[in-house]
Amino acid sequence: MKENASQKPTKMKKTGLLFGSFNPVHNGHLILANYMAEFTDLDEVWLVVSPQNPLKAKKSLLADYHRLALVRLALEEQPRLKVSDIEFKMPKPSYTIHTLTWLFEKYPDREFVVICGTDVLPNFHKWKNHSEILNQNALYVYPRPGFGLGQFSDHPAVRLFGAPLMEISSSFIRRGIREKKNMAFWMPQKVYRYILEMHFYEK
Repeated sequence: MKENASQKPTKMKKTGLLFGSFNPVHNGHLILANYMAEFTDLDEVWLVVSPQNPLKAKKSLLADYHRLALVRLALEEQPRLKVSDIEFKMPKPSYTIHTLTWLFEKYPDREFVVICGTDVLPNFHKWKNHSEILNQNALYVYPRPGFGLGQFSDHPAVRLFGAPLMEISSSFIRRGIREKKNMAFWMPQKVYRYILEMHFYEK
């Protein structure tokens, strides 16, 4: 019997999740996200903005909605890169396994992949339900200086990609702004202008 074309299953969108505080978002984040979207089999990459942990308040950490707004500005003209505030709506502290479970329920047409650096792997076994994460999701890993895949080098869910080494840190950018340095080349112009207009990170 000939299969009806309308009954063929639709291809699931493969979506990478890059978690971070993005305080602020900078070109290092964007180059990494772009690399994963363009040089792997991912259809999209979502930058998942992590909420402030109420138990670890930091004076230098912008309010959730400000950091989210900065990432939105950074991605305005990037159709394959999107921002997600999913963890803002979840109980705190946020656990990756809970975020993934919620996303699978909300977006059954997507396959989610966790993007992380090799610096995360030495402590990955301490993540809540880390075995379940690996059983249900792939980990797309980018290199960080001084770190390898370690115990996960042969794990079928873990794939290492040769993304460029980007030694740009948000803390360096915050310090530069605080010291009134010109940080225009470290992030998109719209993001930098907004930071200056709002006087973020100046104290």
